[in-house]
Amino acid sequence: MRTPHRWTALVPVAVLALAGCGADEAADGEITLSFANSYTADHPHTRCGLDLVAERVADAGVGVTVETFPNSQLGNNTETFTSVMSGDIDMDVQGSAALGSAYEPIGVLDAAYAFDDVDQMFGYFDSEESEQLKADFEAATGVRILDVWYFGDRHFTANRPIRTPGDLSGLRMRFPDSPIYLANAEAMGATPTTVAFEEVYLALQQGTADGQENPIPTISADSFDEVQSHISLTSHQIGSQLIVVSGQSWELMDERQQEALQEAVSTVREENRACIEESEAEILDRWAADGAMEVVDDVDVDAFRTRSRDYFAEHLDEGQRALYESLHSGS
Repeated sequence: MRTPHRWTALVPVAVLALAGCGADEAADGEITLSFANSYTADHPHTRCGLDLVAERVADAGVGVTVETFPNSQLGNNTETFTSVMSGDIDMDVQGSAALGSAYEPIGVLDAAYAFDDVDQMFGYFDSEESEQLKADFEAATGVRILDVWYFGDRHFTANRPIRTPGDLSGLRMRFPDSPIYLANAEAMGATPTTVAFEEVYLALQQGTADGQENPIPTISADSFDEVQSHISLTSHQIGSQLIVVSGQSWELMDERQQEALQEAVSTVREENRACIEESEAEILDRWAADGAMEVVDDVDVDAFRTRSRDYFAEHLDEGQRALYESLHSGS
């Protein structure tokens, strides 16, 4: 295991990458874990996520310290999971689509309209049905899924309203560079352009992308409302963020330490959701009051949903299609 280093937010990313931040067990049995995400310090996944986990693990008094690294301090969003697999980073917050680059089946959880709402999503992750997927993912990657947090519903922003799939015509919409997100673009009728998350603001500002899609707290935290005039409430994805831990780091901990970390991540889930939902409501109220963005709430969601589900029924392979359809069965 690599020796942990206690860096501050001012240390350059390049230095962190060279030094390594993997877990280490000190002579007295104390363990330090690095926990990364790509979101700003005031994003709910940081202040109501990483920070709360660190506090609760510390309060458990089991000899584990969680050091948090928000805002892509340990690398951009496409790099950090690779570092978790290698043990250079201990814990990460990642969407299912990003994890699909290492184990393709799990990416289906981020397919457009896979879930109808967050309760349905949580229900799936808490069900026996999900256990095999988690086990197969761990076997393929060496990384353990601790739990799922709600990222918020993803919506489109642009400089004009998007009410129907036809309104996407002629717009270059930024999507993450992953197979399932690019499939989402095609399913909904969008023309995708792939831009790293850290470069989205500049792409929108310079016009190399006409719009993008993200949850409301992310749009606000990264100031996309400064360079976009409309948000169209498509809710085309019930955003799931998986909390993952390197298998090497997990095995370094004893049973009490593992239980404390698992409990901290899982008990934070509902508070994190409440934080996301409160943030969404506050941001929408602010946009309505100051006119920073026009909120388009008369979107034909049924048209988007039907088009997307018809697309995936034809274009997913048999196993992925069965999983996708099972996620919203009965809805």
